[in-house]
Amino acid sequence: MSHAQLDPVARQRLAVAAVDAKIAKDLTWQEIADAAGLSVVFTTAAVLGQHALPKKAAAAVADLLGLGDDAARLLQTIPMRGSIPGGVPSDPTIYRLYEMIQTYGTTLKAIIHEQFGDGIISGINFKLDVAKVPDPEGGERAVITLNGKYLPVKPF
Repeated sequence: MSHAQLDPVARQRLAVAAVDAKIAKDLTWQEIADAAGLSVVFTTAAVLGQHALPKKAAAAVADLLGLGDDAARLLQTIPMRGSIPGGVPSDPTIYRLYEMIQTYGTTLKAIIHEQFGDGIISGINFKLDVAKVPDPEGGERAVITLNGKYLPVKPF
């Protein structure tokens, strides 16, 4: 395990520097993902410190953002995951997602277990997508798709 893997503060500092560079260069998350050759969701999560990027992708992202070789190496380290410190999140967007899980979490669990049996939905073998679609009543709607592999409990 490298020293960087033991230093979540270094990953936080890199995330701040990366977002600063993104803003200064007027880049979108999609443009950064295109440079990485990975999905926008995975790349964004990695730049924000929640995933490790493969070597080639890390080098491309660091180069695009002008962050250097040390940043490229750090983008490859396995992070300490979990981006919401403390208790209930206070950021309105994250709080609403938290609220949705608080409201519908037991419903989702009941339906998943009824349809699949006892087990979990993987957060490792997992895909996430966010899409903007028109609202028939005017404005726009956000469609969030969580697509995880079902892993049944195996008796032993």
